[in-house]
Amino acid sequence: MLQGLKTRAGAVGAGLYAAALSLVVLAASGGVGLLLHQPWLFPSLGPTVMLFFESPGQRASRPLNALVGHGAGLLAGTAVLYGLGLQDDPPVASDGLTPAYLLAGALSVALTTLVLTAVRTPHPPAGATTLIVSLGILSEPVELVSMAAAIVLITALGWGLNILLGTRPGEGEE
Repeated sequence: MLQGLKTRAGAVGAGLYAAALSLVVLAASGGVGLLLHQPWLFPSLGPTVMLFFESPGQRASRPLNALVGHGAGLLAGTAVLYGLGLQDDPPVASDGLTPAYLLAGALSVALTTLVLTAVRTPHPPAGATTLIVSLGILSEPVELVSMAAAIVLITALGWGLNILLGTRPGEGEE
């Protein structure tokens, strides 16, 4: 039904298709977070889900790109946060930007970009994931595990729904 709407109603249909599936996937992830009292809904999931459903033909929309991209972002953000000794500092969101956090943010995005470019798996929303971590917004080990699990969940749901509705992610635009 949704796939038919997407093709018959043009841009409005495509928008409704993307909106409905984004709502379902993010509500599912957020629902898990509510049940577990953990951050299963965070800013970089929004653009990832939008890519899955608005631009499923792009390479950046491939499930592998989402998993590798966010994984690299989590690792880079964590490495830089801990490498600079910021893990016990108050996050930027509560105490403001400091020179150390400025370095952490810029360095973590640069590192994530380097890795994703080198392995040819672009996924721009991963830049937000690395900032969320490197700026101390979500940085406790349990939060990092929750983030990783949420990324896997939304990727599986997004990929599964696209396949179920006749869209093959990442097969199209290069």
